[in-house]
Amino acid sequence: MPAGKRRQSNAMLYTLITFVGLFVVATTAAVIYYVKAEELTTRDKERQDETNRLVSQEELRSIGAIVGNRLPGQSNLGTVVAHLDQMVKLVTGGPVRTTSAEVKVAEVRQVIQPLLEKARAYITLPGVAVAADAGAAKKADPNKPADPNAAAPQVALAGVISDLLMKLEQTTSEKTATAQQLNTLKQRFDDAVKIMKETEQKLGERVVACEQQVTDIKTNYDKLKTSVDQTSQEQIGAFQADLEKARAQAKDLNENLLKTQAEFNVAQLRLQGALAQVSEIKPAPDKEAPAFQPDGNVSLVDEAAGVIYIDLGSDDRVYQGLTFSVYDRSAGIPRDGKPKAQVEVFQIDKKSSAARVLSSDTKNPITTGDLVANLIWDPARQNQFIVVGDFDLNGDGKPDFDGVTKIEGLIQRWGGAVSKEVTPLTDYVILGTEPPKPLQPTAEAQTADPTALEKYNAAKAKNDEYNQIRQRAEALWVPMFNYDRFLYFTGYANQTNRPGAL
Repeated sequence: MPAGKRRQSNAMLYTLITFVGLFVVATTAAVIYYVKAEELTTRDKERQDETNRLVSQEELRSIGAIVGNRLPGQSNLGTVVAHLDQMVKLVTGGPVRTTSAEVKVAEVRQVIQPLLEKARAYITLPGVAVAADAGAAKKADPNKPADPNAAAPQVALAGVISDLLMKLEQTTSEKTATAQQLNTLKQRFDDAVKIMKETEQKLGERVVACEQQVTDIKTNYDKLKTSVDQTSQEQIGAFQADLEKARAQAKDLNENLLKTQAEFNVAQLRLQGALAQVSEIKPAPDKEAPAFQPDGNVSLVDEAAGVIYIDLGSDDRVYQGLTFSVYDRSAGIPRDGKPKAQVEVFQIDKKSSAARVLSSDTKNPITTGDLVANLIWDPARQNQFIVVGDFDLNGDGKPDFDGVTKIEGLIQRWGGAVSKEVTPLTDYVILGTEPPKPLQPTAEAQTADPTALEKYNAAKAKNDEYNQIRQRAEALWVPMFNYDRFLYFTGYANQTNRPGAL
């Protein structure tokens, strides 16, 4: 083969070998690149999946609004965890242990639930209640985290706290009102004790005076006895001379004495009979006397306008809407309390008030100087009342279930006080009809009506209370008024049928 062709063939061979080598290298690089690309794609997909598990695309776009300002040296997730730990610590008050957010929230639920169950006794909680151990927070085992799937309290803590604070304010207000009432009662009790001590001191002074009188009488008696003893010896001689004469007269005197003694016994028996008769007709002290004391007088009458003026004003604690009964100035307040007119205050000055006439007697009109009175209202003190019994306020012939409550409300509206027990401080008892006392139900009746015994006990307790209060009032000399007399004495008899009057 010629030398030129040999050199040409070697060059082509080298070129082919180079091409093949480059192809192998390129193919190997392509394979390596492809493998690396697939590996990177797989890693990217895994990282994307991991990112999606951590945060969604929507959350990622709003990560700044969700997390807020990132804490120094903390990631967004670390910032959220730090805020969660602060909230858990705020609720539990203790250190936050390192665990999952799910377990932390479950532990917070475990702490809150017993507290909500305790709060249920004071306020109404929404949602379905889930029974919980009241000591769960103290019994929680750090090595056994709370169940994150446990039922969560379906309430808002802010609402619960607000309701509890409102309940606390209400309880505080009631406590303050009770304390004020207690102070008022204590003041009245202290006044009564002071009066009792003053009375005791006066009686003690009288006892001392009586003891001094007894001492003086005894001293005078001793002096007189000594004087008699001294003179008796001197008189013995004269007495001896007159003894025989006296003996002669003694027989006559003895006979006269026996006659006089018999007459004295008869006179004494007659005197005792007369004293017994006097004690029967002698009037006892009137325990209702305070009720017949007028509160004021009519100072001016405007018949055309149907208005009168009375000499009581704001200085006497008169207020608008207060009613008075009007009584004839010469006849005074009658026993039944039935007035000649009834008036209602509508305008008040310091020393006087104007009152519209609610009812009057045309045959006996109101005149200047007539008396005005209200059994409940008092310008100087707060009268204390007890209301007990059955009251038919609407006139249907049946006792009203809330009759006592309505009358107590009327008394309190006019400035009186209401209590449930008769004491020496009680001023008046408003007595309704005696509650009926049913027969004790038999076994058959209790079988037919399971509540029969309960009804019987309630009716018996109501009847017993009525009789105990009445007997106590009689023993303590407390005036008792029925419903009609009560309305007459308060000037309210014609107002009971008005809407909202009771």
